[in-house]
Amino acid sequence: MNTPLGAILHKIDMLKAKLQAMRPLPENVLAKIKAAIEIEYTYESNRIEGNTLTLQETALIVSEGITIGGKSMREHLEAINHAQAVEFINDIAQADIAITERTVKEIHAVILHGIDREQAGKYRNVPVMIVGSKHTPPQPYLVAPQMEQFIRDYQCMQSNGTHPVVIASFLHDELVKIHPFIDGNGRTSRLLMNLYLLSGGYTITTLKGDNEAKQAYYRALEQSHIENNREPFYLLVADAVKKSMEHYIAIVEG
Repeated sequence: MNTPLGAILHKIDMLKAKLQAMRPLPENVLAKIKAAIEIEYTYESNRIEGNTLTLQETALIVSEGITIGGKSMREHLEAINHAQAVEFINDIAQADIAITERTVKEIHAVILHGIDREQAGKYRNVPVMIVGSKHTPPQPYLVAPQMEQFIRDYQCMQSNGTHPVVIASFLHDELVKIHPFIDGNGRTSRLLMNLYLLSGGYTITTLKGDNEAKQAYYRALEQSHIENNREPFYLLVADAVKKSMEHYIAIVEG
């Protein structure tokens, strides 16, 4: 592909080959890198959704079980649940289990554990609006059939030999568009994206949650959902995959 997206995907392919040549890493090195990257991912993913915990506070809650004064119980649970969800997708990726609707529901159930027991892992049965977006998610009665089609489209992309990073981007993009849950759609979508990447031998990809990055993220999603132009979002994800892999390799080499 002689396009900006094609150029990034080519670079990612080279980075993946380089990473593969480094594997297997020593267990002690792998554990330290994994812990640091996964804490950062949990922090940034929650930050996108408005969680006010700092990176250090997130690490203390997840790794040490420390309670942070002045922070809500929900923010603590969001950190703990997300970290557990990352472990969950790691397990699925290592077991090479196919992604299904059940997978999506199970990820969501972990995300909302202890936050909303009634809705955790269940498709919504009420209409929803996305704050700040012109996109209106489908009515509740359309969620189940659209999720079935979502999985069929994903399977078709796999059969057609679509680049894994494009498939991962699609999984994220389309799940947010359907918005099958009352809450937790963004986190679940990013986890699903990373599940597919991990299954394909890529590293965890972190989408940043600072104001500038968050605005670019939502702007790209809006272009996809309102203008039916997926390219900006696919470019955004591919660039994040490239940077995450470069970061991972730099840590290993350093």
